[in-house]
Amino acid sequence: MNADREPNRLPLRAGAMLLFAVAVVFIGLGWHSAATSGDGSKAAETTVTAPTTTTESSTPTSTSVAAGTKRVCVINAGQVTGLAGDVTDLLRDKGYTMARPANYTGGGFSENTIFYETDADKAQAEKIAQDLGGSVSIEERPSSFGQCRNGVPVIMVTAVSGS
Repeated sequence: MNADREPNRLPLRAGAMLLFAVAVVFIGLGWHSAATSGDGSKAAETTVTAPTTTTESSTPTSTSVAAGTKRVCVINAGQVTGLAGDVTDLLRDKGYTMARPANYTGGGFSENTIFYETDADKAQAEKIAQDLGGSVSIEERPSSFGQCRNGVPVIMVTAVSGS
């Protein structure tokens, strides 16, 4: 009787090994999915314009921004957590129309950079750089940079003084 059962054990061992291999593959895929998911790509693609309200003031402010300027998108391309949010708040307090802060995961930025498309955008970028203080590069927007269309992207890598 033992001789009859011996051939039947081999398929059981092969089935167990197959199940074990499948489990390892699924665990690996789950780990990879958890490690690569996050707020990177979806947050970077989503921009929302914050509502603005107009109020009359008896005294002019020195931090007002000229009417007709484009919305500003602050994008965190560095390792400082919350940098885009902090800079967004700083610029909003200075009168800019802001989009929701985002993260950039594409790499390639080593310094704070503001992109522009037109001469009017360049003037706005220069004003933003002045308001941020610190070292900020102002460059023409490359065609490959797709974030913040119809706006002025401010790519932040390091914190600024905000003078």
